[in-house]
Amino acid sequence: MEISAPESDSLRDQIQNQAPHHCHRYPNPDHINQGGAGEEENDSTNTRKGYLILLFINYGCMFVGSAASTLLLKFYFNHKGSSRWVSTWVQCSGFPFLLPFILLPFYLFGSTRRRPFTRFTTRLLGLSVLIGLMLGINNLLFSWGNSYLPVSTSSLLLSSQLAFTLVLSVLIVKQKITFSNLNCVILLTLSALLLAFTSHHDRPQGLTRFKYFVGFFSTIGAGLLFALYLPVMETVYRKVYCYAMVMEMQLIMEAAATLLATVGMIFDGGFSEMRNESLRSFDLGPKAYWLTVVSNVIMWQFCFMGTAGMVFLTTSLTGGICMTALVAMNVLAGVLVYGDHFGGVKAVSTVLCIWAFGSYVYGKYVEDRALSTKNKHNNEISNPDMGMEMSQLGRQADV
Repeated sequence: MEISAPESDSLRDQIQNQAPHHCHRYPNPDHINQGGAGEEENDSTNTRKGYLILLFINYGCMFVGSAASTLLLKFYFNHKGSSRWVSTWVQCSGFPFLLPFILLPFYLFGSTRRRPFTRFTTRLLGLSVLIGLMLGINNLLFSWGNSYLPVSTSSLLLSSQLAFTLVLSVLIVKQKITFSNLNCVILLTLSALLLAFTSHHDRPQGLTRFKYFVGFFSTIGAGLLFALYLPVMETVYRKVYCYAMVMEMQLIMEAAATLLATVGMIFDGGFSEMRNESLRSFDLGPKAYWLTVVSNVIMWQFCFMGTAGMVFLTTSLTGGICMTALVAMNVLAGVLVYGDHFGGVKAVSTVLCIWAFGSYVYGKYVEDRALSTKNKHNNEISNPDMGMEMSQLGRQADV
C-alpha cells in the first residue's frame, strides 16, 4: 500500500482521481466527513490516525536530523576540519541510504504493486535535477556560514528563512496570509535583525570582522535558497500521487546535489584534502574523523527526508514553521555542547522565536476548530434525515 499526502486543493483532487487503485492516498484530515457513521466513520478515523503517524515520523526525522547534523558539522570544524567542500559533500552524499526504503517494499516484501521510479515524466525528472543543484548551492552556503559562526547564532539566523518562505509561498503557491503567520514572520525577522546589529559581541576569538560577515550573509543566503526550495517543492509535489515518489524524487535531488559537490571536490582537491585531514589535521584521529563524516552523512538524510515529507503531507509554510520550531533546540544544544555565549540579546532572540512559533500554532488551532465546526454544521444540513432520526430517538427516550 502506498502512503500519500492530504489533498490541499483542487489540483491534488484531480491527481488523486487519476492515480492507480493500488496507490492509497490519505485525505486531508480537515476535510474528513465528521458527520458519517458506522463504516465510513471508522475509515475516516483510521485514515486520520495513519496520516498523523506518518506526519509524526517525518517530524521526528526532521528533529533528529536537524539537531544532530548541525552539531556534528560544528564538531568537524572545531576539531581542525577545514574543507567547506567536504562539509558540503556530506550533506547530500547519503542518498544511497534511501534505496532500501524505495526498492525493498516492491522487490522483497511485495507490499506494493507500484514498481519504483514509474510514472516519472521527463519534466519531473528535470525539475528534480534542477532543484537538486539548487540544494547543492544551499548546502555550500550553509557550510560557509557554519564554519565561521557559533551554532546558536547560525541557527537563529536560519530562522529568518520563514519570512522568505511566507513571501514566496504567497507568490508561488498562493498561500493565504493570516494574522498568525504574518505575526510569526515579523517576530522571526526581528529576531534575526537583533543578532545582526549586535554581531560584534558574538565573534569567536581570532575571527576577523570580514570573515564573520561572510559567515553571516552566507547563512542568510542559505535561508533564502531554502525558503525558495520549500514552495517550489510544494508545487512539484502536486504532481506526485504517493509518498514513495517523494523518496524517489529526494534520491534524484540528492544525487544531483552530490554531483555538484563532487565536481567542486575534484577541482578544489577535496578528496585528497579529506584524506590528509583524517591523517594529519583532525586532532581526534582518523577513526573519529570518519565516524564524524559517516554520522553527518546519515543525519543529513534524516533532516532532508523529514523536511520533504512534511512539505508533501502539509504545506511549504508549515514545513518552514516546523524547521523554525527546532531553532530553540539547536540554540540550546550549541550552548550546552559547545559552550556558545548566550547573552541577553541571544536570549531575547530565542524568546521571539518561541513566541512566533507559539502564535502560529495557536492560530492554526483556532482555524482548525472553526473549520471543524463549519464541516459539522454542513454535514448536519446535508443529512437532514439523520438529524430527524436522532430527534425521534431522543423523543422516544424521553417517553
